[in-house]
Amino acid sequence: MSERHHLARDLTLYLLARFGLIAVVAAILVLLKVPLLVALAVGIVVGLPIGLLVFRKLNVRVTAGLAARNERRARERAKLRAQLRGEEEPAAEETEPVSQSSEQE
Repeated sequence: MSERHHLARDLTLYLLARFGLIAVVAAILVLLKVPLLVALAVGIVVGLPIGLLVFRKLNVRVTAGLAARNERRARERAKLRAQLRGEEEPAAEETEPVSQSSEQE
């Protein structure tokens, strides 16, 4: 349960930080007498890529949390499918991730 709280906290902080950066860029442009809508558009175009660079550590934590949640959900889904088939344990081929490589001979 603690892992979910960390993911929610990290995701919220990350989103607020990125939106805050957009707001700061837009506010600076408005102070420079740029119209509000133009300032917001430029804030989005400039702020989002900069946010990826500035908030990299937070981005890595959010990405890792989402990957862990996805793995946990995949295991639970495989376990549920095995139970629905009447098996005790999920089959080995269902718990392993599907590879994206396509080798043809």
